[in-house]
Amino acid sequence: MEKLKIGDKVYNVKRDGFEDLARYTFSVVEKTTKTLAVLKNGIRLKNDPKISYIMEDVGFSVYRDYATHWHLVSLKAIREAQIENEKIKAIDWFENKNFTNKEKLLIYRKFCELDN
Repeated sequence: MEKLKIGDKVYNVKRDGFEDLARYTFSVVEKTTKTLAVLKNGIRLKNDPKISYIMEDVGFSVYRDYATHWHLVSLKAIREAQIENEKIKAIDWFENKNFTNKEKLLIYRKFCELDN
């Protein structure tokens, strides 16, 4: 397990409960010290890789918040973030859209077609 270096890309995932959608945050290591890695977004990570069972095999704890881990970016993480962001976008669209009766009828008919 290697320490973080300047330029490494990392990510974090947050959820508010098990039913909530995953919120991915990506950043880049801008500075390292003997014990810390400072991200572009200002978050300081303890530059001591640990075994993590959260998202990836290896995680880096946030300084003074050891329950929060950041991980090196992987293709799997990027793809999962894209899927979650699309879900969030769809949910936000439905919450903000005021449907006319005609639009509601069209949506209803589409769902009826899918059921058949």
